[in-house]
Amino acid sequence: MYSDNPGAEQAVHELDRTDVECYMISGGKVFERYFDCPLGNHPDGKRVKVFVRHIVPIDKLDQMHKLPFLLYLQGGPGFPSMFPGNVKSAWHAAAIEHGHQLLLLDQRGTGLSKPRISWETLDSDKDLATDEQKAEYLTHFRADNIVRDCEHIRKVLTKGRTDPESQKLILLGQSFGGFCITTYLSLHPEGVSKAMITGGVPPITAPGPYEVYDRLYPRMISRNQQYYGKYPQDVERIRKIIKYLDQNEVLLPNGGRLSPRRFQQLGLEFGFAGGFDTVHLIVVNCEQDLATMGKLGYNTLNAIQMQQFWDTSVIYAILHEAIYCQEGTVSGWAAHRVRMDKYCKEFECRWEELEKEPGRPVYMTGETVHPWMLDDYAELRPLKRVGELLAEYKGWTKLYDEAQLAKNTVPVSGISYYKDMFVDVGLSEECAAKIKGFQQWVTNEYTHNGLFDDTRVFARLFDLLKGDITDL
Repeated sequence: MYSDNPGAEQAVHELDRTDVECYMISGGKVFERYFDCPLGNHPDGKRVKVFVRHIVPIDKLDQMHKLPFLLYLQGGPGFPSMFPGNVKSAWHAAAIEHGHQLLLLDQRGTGLSKPRISWETLDSDKDLATDEQKAEYLTHFRADNIVRDCEHIRKVLTKGRTDPESQKLILLGQSFGGFCITTYLSLHPEGVSKAMITGGVPPITAPGPYEVYDRLYPRMISRNQQYYGKYPQDVERIRKIIKYLDQNEVLLPNGGRLSPRRFQQLGLEFGFAGGFDTVHLIVVNCEQDLATMGKLGYNTLNAIQMQQFWDTSVIYAILHEAIYCQEGTVSGWAAHRVRMDKYCKEFECRWEELEKEPGRPVYMTGETVHPWMLDDYAELRPLKRVGELLAEYKGWTKLYDEAQLAKNTVPVSGISYYKDMFVDVGLSEECAAKIKGFQQWVTNEYTHNGLFDDTRVFARLFDLLKGDITDL
């Protein structure tokens, strides 16, 4: 029987398997591959299946045994790689022009990787009978184990290659994917030939998540001010919506509660290009519903539910603050604590307080998680105790090795966005200064998703890698 264990004897190389599903897209051939990876840092015991969509340029199929692999690490945590309809647009085309075959990873627990984390899959696992067992299991879904999955996959795919450089991966990481790259450079730099980070140079100098969010709340305030500057009439519109939600029990199609504090979370969109317009359209539809029906209609409620993906991305909700936890750090609902400690007035959403100040705008929140989400979101309710246990967890492992980063020899470049609402540019610059040879590009031209907004981003990052960092 075939095994993807790189230490096992294999009759057929992974790239030559005939049982792998494959199909054509515009410009490339796609191979859908699964890898059996250890759950934790030990080869024995529980395992997970990790899915990779492997894309080879259509004109280079005969070279797939020697073409370098570019592995893309998706943002999140808790999201799979997007399915590419073709490889002639966005960064995919630029990567292929540079002579790469692509690996699009569904990080463990997401997409087609098995099991995809939800309360249903956790509840169906007989080995995870208690909330404590479920919480302990989920501690294995951070960047350190994602990197170990990548190393396992790398060794399988490059088995038999004799050129040491062709055995390594080129890494491209968006947002949280950049956090994973920094962990990769800390734990397994021997597996990386080059690395590019977009909007995800991590805040490794921050003591913990509280300090991270303390930097991010002012950025949320700034983006709210810009939003109301563009749509000044939305000040009163949103006040009316908040009043209605405060005085009525409003349920979304899946049974979740649309509270004022949940409505504020639409502000997450302010971090992306076009996000102001997305929120404005929802606000206008809410106003129209209230004026014509005296309530929010199904279409509007469904649009709000579809815009908020915490229900369908459980990892994003209950492990989000854990991505900032180094060894010995407790997350403790850091974003919520910062809000209550320092920005309670700015983000007030109780109508009894708001009506005392006519004309005062209601500020929307960004990429923040709060304990009340475990009540307001239908799919998070069954995991309420699990989320609380993870917020109290003290056993997080080390994600970054500053000593290793200080002697880094892997060419690495990164773009940081001056107006980024999700990753503080100041903390990103502090991190870049700690990675030897890091070529950083700081710009105010994009928000957070510049990689997808402009094909020039990938080309510029690749150009930045051309210098020899060993002399720096």
